[in-house]
Amino acid sequence: MPLKKTLSTSALDVTDEELPSGPFSGPSTTDWRRQRLLQIGNPSASTSSETAAEETSSLRPHPQLRSTSYGTLPASTRTGGSKQRQPFRARHALGALPSILIPKGRYTNPPTPSVDSPRSLRTSRFFATQRPISAYDKPVLDSDNAEAEGGVNTNGVRVWYSSFTSIDWLHDAIKDSARLSALRRRKSRRGRLRRHLDRAVGWIAVTIVGVLTAFIAFAIVRSEQWLFDIKEGYCTQGILKAKRFCCPVQDDELLRRAPAFLTLGVEAECPAWRTWGEYFTPMADRADWLHVEAIEYAVYTIIAISLAVVSALLTIHLTASTSFVTRKDSGVLSSTFAGGDDTKAVADPPAQARKVLYYAAGSGIPEIKTILSGFVIHGYLGGRTLFTKSVGLALSVASGLSLGKEGPFVHIASCVGNIVSRFFSKYETNEGKRRGILSAACAAGVAVAFGAPIGGVLFSLEEVSYFFPAKVMWRSFFCAMVAAVTLKLLDPFGSGKLVLFQVTYDKDWHAYEMFPFLILGVLGGVYGAYFSKLNYRWSRHVRNATWLKSYPVTEVILVTLVTAIFSFLNPYTRMGGTELVYNLFAECRDGSRNTHSGLCVLDPPTQAMPVISAIFIAMIVKGTLTIITFGIKVPAGIFIPTLGVGACAGRIVGILIQWLQFSYPQSAAFAVCKGDLNCVVPGLYAMVGAAATLSGVTRTTVSLAVIMFELTDTLTYAAPVMLSVLVAKTVADALEPKGIYDLVIELSQLPYLDAKHDYIWGSHQMSDVTDRDVEVIRVDRTNTVKSLRDKLQQLVDSGNSDSGFPILRPDDEGLRMVGYIGANELEHALSIVADEPDEEVIFHATTPQGHIAHMTSSVSSLVETGSNYIGANPYDFSCYMDQAPLTVQDNSPLELVQQFFTKLGARYVVVTDTDGHYEGVIDKKTWLAFLDELEHKSS
Repeated sequence: MPLKKTLSTSALDVTDEELPSGPFSGPSTTDWRRQRLLQIGNPSASTSSETAAEETSSLRPHPQLRSTSYGTLPASTRTGGSKQRQPFRARHALGALPSILIPKGRYTNPPTPSVDSPRSLRTSRFFATQRPISAYDKPVLDSDNAEAEGGVNTNGVRVWYSSFTSIDWLHDAIKDSARLSALRRRKSRRGRLRRHLDRAVGWIAVTIVGVLTAFIAFAIVRSEQWLFDIKEGYCTQGILKAKRFCCPVQDDELLRRAPAFLTLGVEAECPAWRTWGEYFTPMADRADWLHVEAIEYAVYTIIAISLAVVSALLTIHLTASTSFVTRKDSGVLSSTFAGGDDTKAVADPPAQARKVLYYAAGSGIPEIKTILSGFVIHGYLGGRTLFTKSVGLALSVASGLSLGKEGPFVHIASCVGNIVSRFFSKYETNEGKRRGILSAACAAGVAVAFGAPIGGVLFSLEEVSYFFPAKVMWRSFFCAMVAAVTLKLLDPFGSGKLVLFQVTYDKDWHAYEMFPFLILGVLGGVYGAYFSKLNYRWSRHVRNATWLKSYPVTEVILVTLVTAIFSFLNPYTRMGGTELVYNLFAECRDGSRNTHSGLCVLDPPTQAMPVISAIFIAMIVKGTLTIITFGIKVPAGIFIPTLGVGACAGRIVGILIQWLQFSYPQSAAFAVCKGDLNCVVPGLYAMVGAAATLSGVTRTTVSLAVIMFELTDTLTYAAPVMLSVLVAKTVADALEPKGIYDLVIELSQLPYLDAKHDYIWGSHQMSDVTDRDVEVIRVDRTNTVKSLRDKLQQLVDSGNSDSGFPILRPDDEGLRMVGYIGANELEHALSIVADEPDEEVIFHATTPQGHIAHMTSSVSSLVETGSNYIGANPYDFSCYMDQAPLTVQDNSPLELVQQFFTKLGARYVVVTDTDGHYEGVIDKKTWLAFLDELEHKSS
């Protein structure tokens, strides 16, 4: 009976277009795969939806336990019967890896059509309204030409990567090598054209990414400017005009956003701008400035809270990890494997704590680092997240919260890169190569954030990228350049500058200033270390351990209210972060009408202390608010608030040095000034302090120094910046080994394998981490469809659902490796052959892996079509098998395993004895748990 007839009586409404066409087809629906797996050995499951709904197993768990985690399943699913094997980490007292809830939700991808259906012909066109999910591994050559043109060997078929699993870097590299080999065999004119087009695809993709990133950044900056200013008033010439466009100024003078009673001549300078105090106060009552200020404060607070709340609501309701479930999620792993009554299970998860992520919250850089290291998070770089992050970022920054938009630009650019890459099969079907586009996108994000394309490339290399070959560096440089040039043409600030706080200095630094720069480096390192500690403890013990965890919107309201209250202490606390940094960086020039909001001290004995006091208050307020703000459920960056705190400290030191030079002009220390009272540039100290503080918080060095060079358009101050950055990182590392991004990764329980960290292995040996009890498949025994389904169930029960099965054969002295099959591949293969549960499944190591014909969706359809393809037997699972897995001897040092995972990007390593006999497996999540335990013991 054909498969479509078999399923016609099922509770599921499955059509031919939703069935997999073979090992190279895209994923079918998780409901279809679930029903197929349940049907194995249980024919009634395909005809009775009620029976299927009542059945509970690891393949169809109880509704209260239907959730997925990277690492371990709920404890209650592992302690059922006496024969239940205890998971490896529990036996070895290793900590569990993060548990991340992924309940049932709407599918974010359209159905995958059958290769023969008319719909597939329609949707395959460029202007298709719905783009089907493609098969991850396609044959590198058409089967008709395979034998004629020579075989291309690969290491087995991979179907797709589920959410919260790691990719196989080796497989993707081998597959791309096979693809390039196939292209080079084509000697015709068309073949040469295809090779040239293939080379150009990468450059076309990064060009599109750079242009789109610049346009989105332009829209965010313009929106944020108007929303920020609308809290204080509006432009009478046009309600949609921001203050700087309503009141154009000469000589790039930045209009001040200080309270009216602290601002002189604002009305005369900008008659078109009308404050809310003027709007709501009659002309006769405007003499009462206290009444006017009360109205302005009330309107300011109401609008600020409204903007922040809208941003939080968008973030929470549109980008919760519980709402991102795709057809690429494994039916065994995903909670979509449960029935239609999962709504209750989602709202009332099991007692075990599970981390729910909000994809648009925060800066996104820690998650980007994890993704670039080889982790898959479906939806984190999707269109919905891009929209929410962009809109929410403009709202949250405009609300006046102590956060910035520069860090989230990296996440936004990565979203653009991910979306663009999906239109090119070269990247859509190769997660390893896709990460090259994402690295280039990160560079573009920094380029539009700071106007620093070179710094963006170095930031991508130093901070976020895991694999950065020369080709990726060239394309990152090109992408960053395209983004910077496009943003320059768009001119978001109307001044010709890429960023608002881009400044230039006319004076050079002097040798005696090296000591103050050194002090600023120490202060930046101390602040960075303790900021990271305090923010981590606040997030862990207050935000995630109190009632605030259940009421994230309330937390946003409270933080915004506190921020609004302290914003009116003085003009500098009320300024936006970018504007404050610009004024602190600025150089005071003789004869200039611009005093940069009173920061230019002309007479230090009379003006210095009031200015220093105001800056010090702003520094304390901004620093404290940033500690409690970073981590709330809105899009938020850490760059600008940190730069602001460091710039305040640097400006204070600069004014003090200026005061000393003014008071003791004949001192030997100031002899190089030769009596010039403008010898000291406080803005330079502010820039050095900002760089030191940001280095202390994020632990970036080279990229940060280059970003500062590009901001000042000169290399004159290379030595001061480099000194302060290096000192700050050294001091911060001594006080707190992890920067803020690493602490966020730890707090979010993201499985990031740090290739830069050095571990002390001590007396630990390979046997301490090798899992010898993993389920295996023996080729000398009869393996039926049903028995393999049962093994798959045991794999889920043991908490190793991200791994797979070693395939072994016996010899005279033990067991030897034949290959390795992943859980996703086995699930896909079993769903195809579920009609015959007692049929024997074959594994052997002689099938060529380069050109496997398209297998049909069931045995019956295979018989009906009369397929004569070699390897078309659907019960031959050899095509899914990795016939050359990485192996390591059990007497090898643990550092070798670490290098396999970090340098080669392995998902698993097979352990053998000195004679080559199978001993066990070390998969990536087990290795991560081992390293985490090792680090905690050594700390």
